Amino acid sequence: MNKFLKEFKDRGYFYQCTSEDELSKLLDKEKIKGYIGFDCTAESLHVGSLLQIMCLRLMQKHGHRPIVLIGGGTTRIGDPSGKDKTRKILTDEEIEKNIKNIEKILVNYLDNDDAKTKPIFVNNYSWLKGLNYISFLRDIGKHFTINKMLTFESVKTRLDREQSLSYMEFNYMILQAYDFLELNKKENCTLQIGGSDQWGNIVNGTELIKRHSNNQAYGLTTPLITLASGAKMGKTENGAVWLDKNLLSAYDYWQFWRNIDDKDVIKFLKMFTDLNIEEIDKIKNEDINELKIKLANETTAMLHGKKAAQDSQQAAKEAFSENSLGSNLPSIKIKTTDLQKKINIIDLIILSKLESSKSEIRRLIKGNAIKINNKIIDNEKFIINHKLFNENYIKLSIGKKRHLKIQLN
Repeated sequence: MNKFLKEFKDRGYFYQCTSEDELSKLLDKEKIKGYIGFDCTAESLHVGSLLQIMCLRLMQKHGHRPIVLIGGGTTRIGDPSGKDKTRKILTDEEIEKNIKNIEKILVNYLDNDDAKTKPIFVNNYSWLKGLNYISFLRDIGKHFTINKMLTFESVKTRLDREQSLSYMEFNYMILQAYDFLELNKKENCTLQIGGSDQWGNIVNGTELIKRHSNNQAYGLTTPLITLASGAKMGKTENGAVWLDKNLLSAYDYWQFWRNIDDKDVIKFLKMFTDLNIEEIDKIKNEDINELKIKLANETTAMLHGKKAAQDSQQAAKEAFSENSLGSNLPSIKIKTTDLQKKINIIDLIILSKLESSKSEIRRLIKGNAIKINNKIIDNEKFIINHKLFNENYIKLSIGKKRHLKIQLN
């Protein structure tokens, strides 16, 4: 088996392939270009997109050149895959802002120094915005049948649930197939990689290329990742785990990986770090907490840098120490005037954004889950005063895992 495909499988990235033997032979003969698409429906990617990013990195590692397609055009339509309702349509300004932020994230993860493997960034709006509707239907639409389109999971699910599917969304799969055709013509792109929910769209692309240009193209999908708890990768009770440094601190990102379920640790070391498979196999029976710290350090260093990963580990160590006030913890600032208004513990937690519900905060206080400077606060009317501040900050803790440094401004 081709080395790229072997590692792709060894790391747990493999789900399906359109013509695996043929693709393996092609990869043995030459270096290819392959693409992954990212729609820009939010201002940042979250950790649910990290598997696709790791696939791009793996392509580079094996000498292949990745194409990053930013869906400036398809975002204006909305992918129905996995969705039970129509996405909110964004303004042009929102989409452009999201594109710039997402490109920054991807540049951070990919190697931009080697000219042979340097990522190619494309925006499908550049070819979709000028399409002539009649010509598109005649030249591209003729290759698609309604019968087959109705069999795709993204369509069937919505119809089976009797949830509306707009004609606009129904066209998404044709536009994605057309993206692959355009990249095949313009960049000689022969491979598309995507999540398993994109299988139908990817197959459409390979078939369109064959019918329209008589070229051979391939599709490769990855499994949809869920946590051992069953939760969707990237979503937690505290919100999305963003890959934007401005939306989520290095410490909180580190904590996400440190708190992964024991069952997921080895799997995620293979999927989300650059550690080689042999090394992971050697250490897989070591202390599970040490492996979690390794996972957290490797993933955080990749996004935020090694120093941020080390600082996060130290901050976590301090956060769990009853003798430390956690000087390295992520922090927020409150105004001295807030203290003069006799702010209570509930108001402080609301300001900190660790919780937004007053009733939930009261429940946590009754359960002895709230601490100031490592001391339990059992009175919801507890007033925060200057005496609590040591070196101009206090440590606020909610449960065992959420800690924050509150500084006076």
